[in-house]
Amino acid sequence: MNVLDERMVGRVLRASTMGFACGTRSGELSLPKFGAFVRTRDASSEGIEVIGLIYAIRIDDDPLVRQLIMANHINQQTIRDQRENRMVPVEMSIVNIGYFQDEKPRHILPPHPPISLDPVYLCDANVVVRFTQVFDFFRLVLNTSEVPNEELMAAAILNAAGARPLDQQRDFLVRAGRRLTQLLSHDLGRLNHLLRLIRP
Repeated sequence: MNVLDERMVGRVLRASTMGFACGTRSGELSLPKFGAFVRTRDASSEGIEVIGLIYAIRIDDDPLVRQLIMANHINQQTIRDQRENRMVPVEMSIVNIGYFQDEKPRHILPPHPPISLDPVYLCDANVVVRFTQVFDFFRLVLNTSEVPNEELMAAAILNAAGARPLDQQRDFLVRAGRRLTQLLSHDLGRLNHLLRLIRP
């Protein structure tokens, strides 16, 4: 897969087949966002590219931040120095929603987790469009207990729609809504909430 148009957002901290955590520094925090599609490689040598969704972004503190918070007055130069020059750790949590193998998308959990320190890239529009041609990954997101399901699902759908040309976005959202209706016909409250979140 071509990574020239994709930007590295961090490196793998820990991983399982269900998902992984990615670390970066606060200076790169403008790149990833909640519900963004990211990719990294499988630990095996089978050429598998794992696809996931960012479901949490956490900024850790350190002793200096705790001291600064307790100060009566903090000047802007100190805040700028803390944010731009110091390496404030940022951790992103990602749920796996499938993978590419031999350039073919598969909407099941990957056979192996990635390895620590492997680079994590933000997927470009072409990769997102290719992966979201069908909606089989919806079930994985909706059934994962440790993520905010409805909000993550809505953010992923809106991000996938935004990766498409303007004249295709409405049709994509309508098709996604129909698939959600099939999956959540037994839970109308949840379905209605999700449909409101992705309404074109």
